[in-house]
Amino acid sequence: MSSIEIGGGKTARRGFDLSDVSLVPSRRTRDVDDVSTAWQLDAYRFDIPCMAHPSDAVMSPDSAIALGDRGGLGVLNAEGLWCRYADPRSLLDELSELDADTASARLQAIYTEPIKPELIAERVKEMRAGGATVALRVSPQHTIALSPVILDAGVDMLVIQGTIVSAEHVSTQDEPLNLKEFIADLDLPVVVGGCTNYTTALHLMRTGAAGVIVGVGADLWSTTDDVLGIAVPMASAIADAAAARRDYLDETGGRYVHLIADGEIESSGDIAKAIACGADSVMLGSALAACVEAPASGAWWHSAASHPKLPRGMYRAAEEGFTPVPMEQLLHGPASEPYGAQNLFGGLRRSMAKCGYSNVKEFQKVELLVS
Repeated sequence: MSSIEIGGGKTARRGFDLSDVSLVPSRRTRDVDDVSTAWQLDAYRFDIPCMAHPSDAVMSPDSAIALGDRGGLGVLNAEGLWCRYADPRSLLDELSELDADTASARLQAIYTEPIKPELIAERVKEMRAGGATVALRVSPQHTIALSPVILDAGVDMLVIQGTIVSAEHVSTQDEPLNLKEFIADLDLPVVVGGCTNYTTALHLMRTGAAGVIVGVGADLWSTTDDVLGIAVPMASAIADAAAARRDYLDETGGRYVHLIADGEIESSGDIAKAIACGADSVMLGSALAACVEAPASGAWWHSAASHPKLPRGMYRAAEEGFTPVPMEQLLHGPASEPYGAQNLFGGLRRSMAKCGYSNVKEFQKVELLVS
């Protein structure tokens, strides 16, 4: 990729958002009934390439089970309200009706309640009883402290997620998490991220992670750009990570690491373009807030929005007159509106069929056009 000079002492690469690219159909089309959206992460197979963002706005034990029943992977936040309060439903009702101007302070106050290890074990038990693949998210800062509790509870998958996660964290204050040593001692798949470039993605793959999250969860309500100045366009970030995976495949003689796109994913077209850029799955956040099953009744906040010192996300209240739809309809249809925000994976299936591809990995080869 060519560089652009932005001044006498600095050059930069041009980056592309998902909205900057479009799919080019091939000479062949395919019957939609012959298309599979299934993907497999380690030993776990899923009917749709969907992980849920571990925000309390959309993920509870019940909604994680519901997503699992519909082919996706629910991820519960081990640092969220369900692991701080025995019954957070009244708080979620309150949060669903906040004024946007005062929401950050209230979120920060509610999340000061300590995390309770016994509740982590209880939530895992609830999800296991519901038949879900049990995945919990923990931040890199709390992985060493919380992982023994999480692992003893019997999770199937661990998600180590922060705004930016590296394989080489430097600190003079605390002993940093050595991801490679940590993952090597586990006998379950670990997903790590986010990352936004080739080098970081390759280093995270070398830790032994089964999956790498690409992106910083940016959406219309993210303030990571304003607060940190970080806003790597998703199409470029995914393509860079896919290049790292290709080189890691050669380096290891065939070890495949799955890429999960986290950011700019609001419609079925966004999902299709993320996969076309090289992702194996997407992380749905605010899109899931439209579900009947979402515990915050249409409100949305990023999991970093409650950070005690530097929140990086705006609270979004449910729109006036908001009518939630069942998760089944949002994911699989039938859609009741024409914008691709319902029947998300039916839309993906049709996109793959129109372009002539039968599965997700093949669809990563589709031709893209920059508009």
